[in-house]
Amino acid sequence: MEVGVFAVGHDRVVGAGRMWVAVLAKGGPDGAVLSHRAAAGLWDLLPWPTGRIDVTTRRRRRSTRAIRVHCSRTLRPEDVTEIDGLPVTTVERTILDLADTENDRLLKHACHGAEHLRLLDANRIGPAPGRRTRRRDEALATLRHAPPQIARSELEERFLELARRAGLPPPLVNEDRGPYCLDFFWPDLGLVIETDGARTHNTDAAFHADRRRDVDLKVAGLETVRFTWDHIVNDPDWVERGLRAITRRRGLITATPSPRRA
Repeated sequence: MEVGVFAVGHDRVVGAGRMWVAVLAKGGPDGAVLSHRAAAGLWDLLPWPTGRIDVTTRRRRRSTRAIRVHCSRTLRPEDVTEIDGLPVTTVERTILDLADTENDRLLKHACHGAEHLRLLDANRIGPAPGRRTRRRDEALATLRHAPPQIARSELEERFLELARRAGLPPPLVNEDRGPYCLDFFWPDLGLVIETDGARTHNTDAAFHADRRRDVDLKVAGLETVRFTWDHIVNDPDWVERGLRAITRRRGLITATPSPRRA
């Protein structure tokens, strides 16, 4: 029986349709499964890929302009499941694959997203025969002593890395407190850090709302410090120095600043 994917009413295949095309095009007798960024998108760990779709097969097949094929001899039946009928690597296998292809920021984001969605227990992840696991294990280790940190933007992820390098303990991220959602919150320090992007904060209404918010938090005994996109991206050393000075003043002796990652 032949199986196909059809676009009805238009000439573009999008979303899950692109995933089906990739799986069916590279299936063959041993089958193909969505993997890497495609699998992470399907599990809602990373945004859906806009470029080539990743699939993994057990036999070598050629990649195309639309499909990136990974041939793996370590792909086991227990590494594969289905979502709405689509064969896809499990969350554990997906994160292991991402450790081979993605940067530290995206890998950590996927790990924390999986823990937040209760798709993964970082404390139960074991060895992976035939695979290198150092980068995966380092990303998972950030979950061992702190709750998942779910950043909503690249700006927030960049700030989390600066806070880590400055030696601060992990904050609560996007924490609801009364009517407000706090970007980064250290309850023991009574400290709130807000990261302000121009797109959402550069209006008169946002300006006045932010000041009202700062006063309300001050009345509640919390200090609010704001950093902008320009601070975080273009002057990260200044941000690190500021974080260390602020936390020292509030009674926390920070850990030895973490080294920069290459």
